[in-house]
Amino acid sequence: MAKVVMVGDLYVGKTSLINRFCKNVFDRDYKATIGVDFEIERFEILGIPFNLQIWDTAGQEKFKCIASAYYRGAQVIITAFDLGDLQTLEHTRHWLQDALKENEPDSCSVFLIGTKKDTLSEAECERTEQDALKYASEMNAEFWSVSAKTGEHVKDFFFRVAGLAFEQSMKKELEKSRHSTTQIGAGSLIQLEGNSPEKRENDFRPNINCC
Repeated sequence: MAKVVMVGDLYVGKTSLINRFCKNVFDRDYKATIGVDFEIERFEILGIPFNLQIWDTAGQEKFKCIASAYYRGAQVIITAFDLGDLQTLEHTRHWLQDALKENEPDSCSVFLIGTKKDTLSEAECERTEQDALKYASEMNAEFWSVSAKTGEHVKDFFFRVAGLAFEQSMKKELEKSRHSTTQIGAGSLIQLEGNSPEKRENDFRPNINCC
């Protein structure tokens, strides 16, 4: 299982995005998240069962202290903003900083995701996406633009998240196996080598099915 944390301002559509992927529903009149909530989505990747635990955090300032406790142990941080509201894009840096404070350096994959793509014209969307790409570069994040209302790119996005989280999990398991040792008799050690991580990484070709 990999832990995914989604952060961002109030009403940027975090809950709608998760509900579209996990339940294939869109509710225009949903209530704001209080504190935190989460969904578990099951996948099968390379024949291996793999789960995403997707944490939906409140965007209100008064719930920040509660939500921040749930940032810990994240493998993936998704920072969301409204493509139609540039101020929410500007705030993504602070949300990411808050989430990273609760995790080990370089332990998380970071995504910047623009929501409500359906509310903008193609020209408006392109202009905002150019700004977002600059932010994504500064944040060392992968950028996506989606629409929870129409479902555009939502499934592709979460499959990408699952594939990357699975790859990272496999690399960690390979590193543990590579460095694990077994003591025999009077202290002789056997190093468990196996294939090199480089070869296994190159062999990785995700075949993802959502269960």
